[in-house]
Amino acid sequence: MNDTEKNNHPLVQMGISDEVVRAFDWMGFENLTAIQQKCIPLMMEGNDIIAIAPTGTGKTLGFGIPMLEYINLDDPSVQEIVLAPTRELAQQIADELTHLAHFIKGVKIAVIYGGQPFAKQMNALSRKPQLLVATPGRLLDHMQRGNIRLSGVHTMVLDEADEMLKMGFIQDVEKVIESADPNRQLVMFSATTNQDVLTVSWKYQHDPIEIVVQAEAENKPNITQYIIESDQKQKYEHLLYLLDTDQYKRVMIFCNTKDMTARLCERLKKAGYSAECLHGDVRQSQRDKVMAGFRKGQFEILVATDVAARGIDVDDVEAVFNYDLPDKQEFYIHRIGRTGRAKRAGVSFSFVSFRDSIRMDEILKYIHSTPISLAFDEFGTLCYKEDGRPFLEDT
Repeated sequence: MNDTEKNNHPLVQMGISDEVVRAFDWMGFENLTAIQQKCIPLMMEGNDIIAIAPTGTGKTLGFGIPMLEYINLDDPSVQEIVLAPTRELAQQIADELTHLAHFIKGVKIAVIYGGQPFAKQMNALSRKPQLLVATPGRLLDHMQRGNIRLSGVHTMVLDEADEMLKMGFIQDVEKVIESADPNRQLVMFSATTNQDVLTVSWKYQHDPIEIVVQAEAENKPNITQYIIESDQKQKYEHLLYLLDTDQYKRVMIFCNTKDMTARLCERLKKAGYSAECLHGDVRQSQRDKVMAGFRKGQFEILVATDVAARGIDVDDVEAVFNYDLPDKQEFYIHRIGRTGRAKRAGVSFSFVSFRDSIRMDEILKYIHSTPISLAFDEFGTLCYKEDGRPFLEDT
């Protein structure tokens, strides 16, 4: 990078350190997203923030860059904390922040969450991390054991605050916030504003600035949505029809129950497909192994319950299949948001039976969009319902 390019770099113009600018470029980013453009300077000024932004808009760098700028490398205490609702999201955030801190000598980042051995976490904490990523329950557990003190915390970020509070963590979150200095900076990121988010903001933030990034234009994932008429007995064969087209090499398939997830994954494996599954009964060590394998491309199909719908950031998922329609409308958005990331195009397919049609109508009202309807004709060819054209002619 020559002097002119350096001076025109958006992070340089914000006064960000050379080490973080180098890491930003090294990670392959060229421009700031809307949430990053708005959030970074406001955080650097010390403001409390409540940010409403859709998934996949670059939130982690939006709060991670200022947090790394704040760290005093000579201070061994925990200075920056990120709270996340799930272990998967906590690990993802820690991984991304570790990459962002690649060129900063002496910075230490640790991640702690439920399901991970205490001995491993105690070893990480003994290294005196300045930045800690955690799920609320496990962080509170360590605090109560005297393993972590938050008196030196400068900035606290609640990521996916709406989901975290909806999952029943509100008391744990409040205890964590109240254990830190009341003058610390508190930043909340949320896909929606619900009463719990507003209550936490009212109780603990100081004159917060609200940032809203709409899911439009460059921030809206490029996802083409399809609905396929398919009853319960036909879904599996219809799924195989699409998998066998070889159009989609990296896919996620969502089911509503642990049992269906495990059975579908086993069925696919027996049929010769490269697949693994994630659900609530999978041990944390196995979850980590499965996710690492999926990121590395060791297998093509990940079958999952909604435990994996949030907090999994794999940029090159080509298609998402709703084998079962989700129980909650917002889960539909979280699921299909696993594709169409990092400015790539993605597709989603939802198998809808006559019995599911009312549920699908509720989802469509919620998402304010109209997917393309597909159906199999009498010859077993997938066609557009509108005009009967074969679907695969366009793919």
